[in-house]
Amino acid sequence: MPEPIIVVEYDPRWPAIFRSIRRKLATCLGELPVAIEHVGSTSIPNLAAKPVIDIDVVVRTQRDVRTAIRRLSKIGYVHRGDLGVKGREAFYPPAGSPSQHLYVCPEGGRELGRHLVFRDYLRSQPSKAEEYASLKRSLAKKYRNDREGYTEAKSEFVERALVEAERGRR
Repeated sequence: MPEPIIVVEYDPRWPAIFRSIRRKLATCLGELPVAIEHVGSTSIPNLAAKPVIDIDVVVRTQRDVRTAIRRLSKIGYVHRGDLGVKGREAFYPPAGSPSQHLYVCPEGGRELGRHLVFRDYLRSQPSKAEEYASLKRSLAKKYRNDREGYTEAKSEFVERALVEAERGRR
């Protein structure tokens, strides 16, 4: 049975956990990343979230993605493929690591762009972030043992936020 979905209140240690993971990734990957981004709900101050650090490693090209996969495997990351989402490669973290979702994405990819726009929108719109937190809390109760249902139920809010963010950028 999959782990239940648990949404917790914001933990001010999340940025420090990200920075710690980022240092290890930067050491492993060297010059390869263009950026290592903290994305997802734990990257948004005061937002309730699943206590999982989401990280996008941004590289220049698809060839660099392949190089990153090889380098990450040397420090214990296990490549999982794209999990059905084109433009990003997912990884299991090494044993004993903080809970995380790690993705490697080529620069300019659609999924990377969505992650960054959504993060930046919620950082700039505290009322929308609180609305999202409230939704996540209620969905975590409703879909406690249904990760796919939980994710699908959030999608309308996410898509609406992405549209609003794009309107605000014009």
